[in-house]
Amino acid sequence: MRRRDLACSTAALWLATRTPARAQGTRGLPRIARLSTESPLAENLGPNPIHAFTRAFIHGLRELGWFDGRNIVIEHRSAEGRPERLPALLREVVDLQVDIIVTAGSQAALAARRATGTIPIVSVGPNLVTLGLAASVARPGGNVTGLSFDTGTALLGKRLEWLQRIVPSVRRVAYLRQRTPATSPAFQVETAAAVRSLGIELTIVEVNGPEDFDAAFAAMSRHRPDAISGADSPLNIGNRARIIEFARREGLPVVFGLRQFTEAGALLSYGIDIPELERRAARYVDMILKGAKPGELPIELPTRFELVINQKAAAALGARLPEDLLLLADAVIQ
Repeated sequence: MRRRDLACSTAALWLATRTPARAQGTRGLPRIARLSTESPLAENLGPNPIHAFTRAFIHGLRELGWFDGRNIVIEHRSAEGRPERLPALLREVVDLQVDIIVTAGSQAALAARRATGTIPIVSVGPNLVTLGLAASVARPGGNVTGLSFDTGTALLGKRLEWLQRIVPSVRRVAYLRQRTPATSPAFQVETAAAVRSLGIELTIVEVNGPEDFDAAFAAMSRHRPDAISGADSPLNIGNRARIIEFARREGLPVVFGLRQFTEAGALLSYGIDIPELERRAARYVDMILKGAKPGELPIELPTRFELVINQKAAAALGARLPEDLLLLADAVIQ
């Protein structure tokens, strides 16, 4: 059975278990809507979801005593790579009168805020202040709070510095990003400044949907960068296998911020531990269910970063891994 067919069958089986009888049994329990942008719905369902981010969130809830179907109901929704579906999904969960909406990524956070100004929203990922969804980090105001992994350009500079330690010939890097309201006109200037001391020329390649990657790859084949990097957006995460397969064919190293890229075959990742942020997002849900107001809950900024190196990817590139970098790594994938 193909993966897509299996995913659809799994989703259908899960939805079939949510019969009117079960709904009646959970009536009166707090309802949490968890909205993702890219991941297939089937990966987010069941007591032990396949998707690492969802699994971390559910485990975080369990650590705090919340269990789906017992004392809470989790309504999973996913746009599955089609962000234009977000408004309809939000109308659906608002009509369900959920108590909290949990979102991942800028597009989902913006769609949720447009859909409701009263239901508390816990966002994981974007800079809520830059998006205009929060007044400040310390006191967001309104109905949106959460955890941001927006660290500006500092981490990009470090990733590329370590990349040059492994592949000294890198001078031109293609940077895949998605245009969002959080992307300021100054982005290219800031990123160029962050890598100027490394002698690296950064070329921005925009991908605003899954259908844009083929054109992006064609452009990179023509201009021949020395490496590929990009934003840790839901779009790039959801299409990481395509990015890495293209890079493998072209013989290019790939560096991103998230461990998920390195596990999929990228050379190096250095950035936020997002499953840990998802686990911490459960604490926001817990506090709000116990009476806290989202506008009074400070937005958490990242404090934990991890470096992951893929030895197999380095070998395929014919690159030697510096011993001190291997010792510094939090994990080395064989």
